[in-house]
Amino acid sequence: MNSSLFITIIGVLGATLRLATPLIFASLGGVFSEKSGVVNIALEGIMITGAFFGVLGSYVTGNAWMGILFAIIAGIAVSFIHAYLSVNLKADQVVSGVGINVFADALMSFLIVKFFGTASQTSVVDSIPYPTEAMAKVPILGPLLKELNWFVFLAFILVFVSHYIIYKTPLGLRIRSVGEHPKAADTLGINVYGIRYLCVILSGILGALGGATLSIGIMNLYREGMVSGRGYIALAAMIFGNWKPINAMWASLLFAFADAFQLFAKGFGWTLPGEMYEAFPYILTMLVLAGFVGKTQAPAADGVPYEKGQR
Repeated sequence: MNSSLFITIIGVLGATLRLATPLIFASLGGVFSEKSGVVNIALEGIMITGAFFGVLGSYVTGNAWMGILFAIIAGIAVSFIHAYLSVNLKADQVVSGVGINVFADALMSFLIVKFFGTASQTSVVDSIPYPTEAMAKVPILGPLLKELNWFVFLAFILVFVSHYIIYKTPLGLRIRSVGEHPKAADTLGINVYGIRYLCVILSGILGALGGATLSIGIMNLYREGMVSGRGYIALAAMIFGNWKPINAMWASLLFAFADAFQLFAKGFGWTLPGEMYEAFPYILTMLVLAGFVGKTQAPAADGVPYEKGQR
């Protein structure tokens, strides 16, 4: 194989896996939340919050691993707000999520100035260390492995952990029952509110990890617009994947490939406007949703508030 072609293929594969990782985290969060019956449009805002606080944690402590902890705590806080509005106050879950997204974006812009004294982006911080040179020495897979980071491995592990939890454990059965028929679950003694809180908070943790992947995994700073609609694309991947972890992973890889392709396509010599390349991932998302959304089936009680004791 031509060496330049091999390098291009490895580059596209590596970029696809890296760019799919935040989508996988967020789409898994969406699966947990919506399997329990709570629509989580707030994943975009959770990713934004996780991305910023990942950097802030690394900046304040000087330890990028602590940045992950900061991101997770921030994700839990934002998802708790969404859970309270959706579960306790019976607010419209889409409106709640969109409100959180708008608020999170504005708040992080304010906090950049507050903590870093600059506008638009933070200072450069330590990112999660990755043994690039050691990975490059791995037989056969070395050229690809050196292009990755630890978040990639964690995301793919969590796909199968999530699948096992949802479909092979008593907790997963409770989650699915609450999302399909909360009245029947309540009658059997399952705490509908508790399960929904748990799943929304899990989505906050996973979404925040997706944001941290961008800021201290792929890069080493946070800037405005970094998440750039990935929370919404993750929701599209979840829908395309029919609310199943493994299918959502494949959908995330498809969308990430579109993103990676536009990065490398500019070097192919094609005479297309740069905006066409940048729009390609979003065009693909809309086409996929237009073609498949009617063929998927959401949990029966997804987005439906539950009033305890109602008949």
